[in-house]
Amino acid sequence: MAEIKTRKEIEIMKRAATAGSAAVARALPLIRPGRTEIWVAEQLEAFAKDSPGYEGLSFPPIIASGPNGAQPHAVPSGRVLREGDFITVDFGVIADGYCSDMTRTFLLGAATERQTFVYRTVLAAQTAGVRAAKPGIACKALDRVCRGVIEEAGLGEYFIHTTGHGVGTEVHEDPRIGKDSVAVLAPGMVVTIEPGVYIEGWGGVRIEDTVVITKSGCEVITAGVSKELLPLYPLR
Repeated sequence: MAEIKTRKEIEIMKRAATAGSAAVARALPLIRPGRTEIWVAEQLEAFAKDSPGYEGLSFPPIIASGPNGAQPHAVPSGRVLREGDFITVDFGVIADGYCSDMTRTFLLGAATERQTFVYRTVLAAQTAGVRAAKPGIACKALDRVCRGVIEEAGLGEYFIHTTGHGVGTEVHEDPRIGKDSVAVLAPGMVVTIEPGVYIEGWGGVRIEDTVVITKSGCEVITAGVSKELLPLYPLR
């Protein structure tokens, strides 16, 4: 019963997703070299508190810059952001009892060839996953769609996370989208699609959207922040 959301629940979750996306969008212009991961997390929470229906955070924000991006569940630290860093922002709020969940990875400065390659690979995997998400697809098959793109690029060993999970009154619910899942997607389910690449000592990229499974496909409800590789802090 919890996996299949009602129309009312979906409308509430859309509001929560909009609130979370808006907080991230407001914080982006403030993210600069010299700030710390903890500072970024504090700004996100401050902006989220302005949202209608705000009741708290879905989970402690994940802010992972530079080599810390290799940790899927990194805890914001006092690390100072530097030019050339990737910074992964995984953030969500609780609004009217329901959670939101979204991840974007941003760049402080100009991208190197390797950064561009890794980012584009993850974006291609995430895009393929969103396109494949529809009623009747097995969750392990959806995981295979995303994982296959990353493996084809030669980065398969660095995809150490599952592809996604259900979201509702809890930020992590069934169904789980992974290699061993036995679930099948159905209309009304609300799930994340979040492939990533995590390279120890270098950093990582994760891109995540929350989607509602419809009768014929899916609807992205966390579209308020671009997924293009746009530098937050252009070098001058």
